[in-house]
Amino acid sequence: MKKHCYIFVLIGIFGWMTSCNDNFLERSPLVNISNNDYWNSINDLSLYVNNFYNQNGLLPSYTGWGAGPYIIDASDGSDTNISTVYNRRMNGEGTLPSSGGGWSSGDWSLLRNINYFMDNYDQVNADWQDVKQYVGEALFFRSIFYFDKLRKFGDLPWASTVIGTDSDVLFSSRLPRNQIVDSMMLDLDRAVEYIPARGNGSWTGRVTKETALALQARIALYEGTWEKYHALKDTPFKVNGSDGTKYFLKAAEASGALMALAEANGYPALDNVGVEDGYWKLFNQKDYSNSKEILLWRKYTITESITNTWVRYSWSGGGRGLSKNMVESYLCKDGKPISGNPLYMGDRDLKSVVTNRDPRLNQTIQVDDGKHVIWYNPETWFTTPTFEINDGSNTSTGYQLYKGHTGDYDAYNLSSSTQGCIYFRYAETLLIYAEAKAELGTITQDDIDKTVNQLRMRVGMSNGLLDIGNITTDPNWEFPELSPLLNEIRRERKVEMAGEWSRVDDIFRWAAADVLIVGKRPLGAYKNQWLNYPGATNDFLTALNNVLINEEGYIDPYKRYATLDNGFQFNLKRDYLLPLPTNELTLNPNLKQNPGW
Repeated sequence: MKKHCYIFVLIGIFGWMTSCNDNFLERSPLVNISNNDYWNSINDLSLYVNNFYNQNGLLPSYTGWGAGPYIIDASDGSDTNISTVYNRRMNGEGTLPSSGGGWSSGDWSLLRNINYFMDNYDQVNADWQDVKQYVGEALFFRSIFYFDKLRKFGDLPWASTVIGTDSDVLFSSRLPRNQIVDSMMLDLDRAVEYIPARGNGSWTGRVTKETALALQARIALYEGTWEKYHALKDTPFKVNGSDGTKYFLKAAEASGALMALAEANGYPALDNVGVEDGYWKLFNQKDYSNSKEILLWRKYTITESITNTWVRYSWSGGGRGLSKNMVESYLCKDGKPISGNPLYMGDRDLKSVVTNRDPRLNQTIQVDDGKHVIWYNPETWFTTPTFEINDGSNTSTGYQLYKGHTGDYDAYNLSSSTQGCIYFRYAETLLIYAEAKAELGTITQDDIDKTVNQLRMRVGMSNGLLDIGNITTDPNWEFPELSPLLNEIRRERKVEMAGEWSRVDDIFRWAAADVLIVGKRPLGAYKNQWLNYPGATNDFLTALNNVLINEEGYIDPYKRYATLDNGFQFNLKRDYLLPLPTNELTLNPNLKQNPGW
């Protein structure tokens, strides 16, 4: 076999070898792998790599109770999707763990498994052309692993080979975060080279070249903005001597390469363009095999007892709700903000809120218009928010989440849904390209037309396209110190990806907790719209009496917490990163603690 050369950095991480699957989404694990009788065929490589697809630490499955892909932002403490219970980290209530905390030996075992593959794949006597796909997939998953650790801890040790527990390098210091990202970029360069493109081919369930480009663009934009904005605000988390430019270039390059593939092959592309309620329908499908937008997703199956329970919570809002701030971010259908806009009908009832607005709003929250489904069979339509539900799955703000809800009553009854879980979609890559180019100062109207305006065209907002030479001033821009264009690109990301997974990452990489979190307490809908409401039940009205409001009558879900009387008290000099556990610092003082801990 033709061997390709890697530079291995010898930094040891403890962990254990896990078993492999013979079908990465459905089958039982192999056991008792022996290095002497393994690594004999291409099939051995495939079986080993298949295991990575099943690891929650790499691609979460959301199979447990209370879990679901459209509540991550709320669980993480975003300003846009609000949980019924506040996030303690966002209020500066984090604690210093003595062990665990995401840094224990078990937390690094996935990396050891990946590196074990990298150390042994070349034992298989086969042509490199048959091997390289699996090497590329392993490199992809190593980047997934490291990106998770980077977002949590910043500086990290880097390991690209398995190291024994007696190695001196176990006591080395962490490498600066930008060096870690550079190593991820190299891994992903190789992954992009080695993994075949899907193009017009059929879905296989495996990572493709397109997915690797999407991940590379995601990581590069994250690091570029982190370095730029933490430097501008002179936080303890800045990278000395770096303004993020090289990562903006890489983000534009990777996302641009994916867009070039799309132009050449017709894949990827946006789904449901011009389809009624097409945005909502995108997020509630069971099978994305024929999707051009969904680049990587998890398939569930009743026959193999691999299901999720999200539908048990989505019907009632999942214990979350969109914030007033989030709802007010949606433009009117003319592409202009609600402030001073005669198209804006106000917020005194849900139907008025969505009237003349970006159609994505009406497809993201429940509205009592006789069209928003609770259950298809028996046929049930939304009337009032679920304040009367007492199990913690009720809506928190009155703006009840509709995005990601299927209305599948059979799945609800069985507590076994096969609604697909999306990991990467092409729309995100378009937004990355627009943001990276704007940060570089090289964006053009043509770039906007290929990205932001494509997303607006998908939902029929053809009279509200973004014109970079004619942007209406919004007195409520979240970032008035930035250019109007950057504000609008950030708004587009906020709207397009509402409730998915990215908002807290965005707040952190923009160093924006001072603007969006500190001193703020999220609000919800105007409460009195439901007084004497004809569709309200007695249970609903009784529960409504206990819903707290602010002085202007808006739902104030965290008013009951005295600790939030002055809004969230996020510690700007500490809480952007998690602490390392004290026992790990005792074992290796060279690791050093993160700032403020």
